[in-house]
Amino acid sequence: MAREFTLAELIEGVGAGDRRAIARAITLVESRDPAAYELVRSLYPRTGGAYSIGITGPPGVGKSTLVGALIGRLRRDGTTIGVLSVDPSSPFTHGAVLGDRIRLVDHFLDPGVFIRSMASRGHLGGVAEATLQAALVLDASGKELLLLETVGIGQSEIEIAQVADTVVLVLMPGSGDSVQALKAGVMEIPDVIAINKRDHPQAKTMLNEVRAVLALGARRDWEPPIVLTEAARGEGIDELWKAIQGHRSHLSEGGRLEARRRRSVAAEVFALASARAKLHLERAVAGDPELRRLLDLVERRELDPLTAVREILERVFRIEGGSDAADPR
Repeated sequence: MAREFTLAELIEGVGAGDRRAIARAITLVESRDPAAYELVRSLYPRTGGAYSIGITGPPGVGKSTLVGALIGRLRRDGTTIGVLSVDPSSPFTHGAVLGDRIRLVDHFLDPGVFIRSMASRGHLGGVAEATLQAALVLDASGKELLLLETVGIGQSEIEIAQVADTVVLVLMPGSGDSVQALKAGVMEIPDVIAINKRDHPQAKTMLNEVRAVLALGARRDWEPPIVLTEAARGEGIDELWKAIQGHRSHLSEGGRLEARRRRSVAAEVFALASARAKLHLERAVAGDPELRRLLDLVERRELDPLTAVREILERVFRIEGGSDAADPR
């Protein structure tokens, strides 16, 4: 059986880029082990050096294949890479259903690449809470580039835009899910758009559809370039990387990257605080007969929801202020 790390050894090992230490540290944050809090707190001052790229898009469009092709391209330059793939959770074990992506198997033994699949555990933002902490671990380990692959795309799955420095939206011609993504109002999310399967007869049609959708949106200081790729054959990957680098150069001008990261940090703090508060609230209501009675009264329409919210907040969080505390406006 593998020897357990002490906290000090974990911190030192992650800082030195030790793969076993990195793997153990990510396991701690994913399992919400109490030691993970001190671990992340100690590692956090060492973060901020990695550039993060979010890869998102509907299921089945070739995101993992594209990630694998990008890794191959970047490793030729000697870039060290951390990959976090958020998979749907098993409803029974809450583990990652897909496990470590078989499409990335060629890179598992590369010492310059660390790949980990994370379970979303029902988190609707596309990025599991533990994934944010795991990204900090990989950042602290000295990885130069982080690739964050998300579950899918939709109106509820825009969190990747608040986390990554550059967001790549992957679409595929002939895919109903890709067309639906265009209709779902997600075109404000990406900084770069990749249309995979460029040999598909409808590839040019989708290219024109994407351009039309972008033209309908508000003008931005960065217009997302559209790149046609064939990830399985590595075609268009150089062009995709140039587009990503173009966005990175754009962010480097005028302090845009720092401003984006400040917004990301604020969004992450609020998201984590909201998740903790929600969990605490659910547990409090489940363990308090009086609070459960309030829910029963609402269900029987003997009490309105806002009054119930006011009373719950006052009891659980000691938040006073009457209807103002419960009114979302």
